[in-house]
Amino acid sequence: MVRVLITDSVDEYIINGLKSRGIDIDYRPGISREDLLKVVPGYEALIVRGRTKVTRDVIDAASRLRVIARAGVGLDNIDVEYAKARGIEVINAPEGSTQSVAELTIGLMIAAARLVSLQDRLIKGGEWPKGKYMGIELFGKTLGIIGFGRIGQRVAELAGAIGMRVIAYDVVDIGDRASKLGVDTVGFEELLKRSDFIAIHVSLTPSARHLIGERELQLMKDGVVIVNASRGEVIDTKALLKAINDGKVAAAALDVLENEPPKEPWEIELVMHPRVIVTPHIGAETREAQRKIAEILVDKLVNYLQRINA
Repeated sequence: MVRVLITDSVDEYIINGLKSRGIDIDYRPGISREDLLKVVPGYEALIVRGRTKVTRDVIDAASRLRVIARAGVGLDNIDVEYAKARGIEVINAPEGSTQSVAELTIGLMIAAARLVSLQDRLIKGGEWPKGKYMGIELFGKTLGIIGFGRIGQRVAELAGAIGMRVIAYDVVDIGDRASKLGVDTVGFEELLKRSDFIAIHVSLTPSARHLIGERELQLMKDGVVIVNASRGEVIDTKALLKAINDGKVAAAALDVLENEPPKEPWEIELVMHPRVIVTPHIGAETREAQRKIAEILVDKLVNYLQRINA
């Protein structure tokens, strides 16, 4: 019988769906790294979310491992190249959270434009800040989307419904996808210069680390609003903090940070800034997204195990 180790909290459908297909499940969310290294040799499959880091030492210890499944989108917590070099399949469910992440992006955009978090904080502190802060509408503004995959495309659709003009940039050819949605494709620097709002939806690759730094921030319009729901390392935190303090960036809404939770002094200063909204990496944390991810992952995992055991 195939044995599967699950090391992070997942939707119960994954557990029940695999058990119903005769697969032995060991559900140990929150397992320590020390214990993981001890027990992982006994399993053919490993299911993780973002907490568990599947690095070389874990892969080397997993002598029977045939497949690693990520119950989510990104794979930056898994050494994918090393796993594949060891003959281990890596699967995920990028389709499952598209709607939830896109909705959060639009919500953060609106909240940042109206400084919702700041005004809520002031009222709860006993103030009544009506008339103190003037917001801006999204209607008629230019939204620049960096990364035009599934999530970027859905954000474009939702932003278009609000009445925003949408432009997009990606490292791959997105002409056909963009034209179908009425989105103009532009170069990276042109997007930075033209956008009133910028939404980032890229995978974390070596070239994407600090994609937005001091130089890129200075190319942007004065008063730009930045939303990041991809990976925290895409933005240079120190540079963003300086741009907000200087007034270059009007507001930022971040679902992701370079360190989660934040630990460096400048990160703490950034998350405490009155013009910054922070959520704790909750893009996919809806009941609907987790169920979709679970259903997709179970199907993919079962199909793979059936193929290799046929």
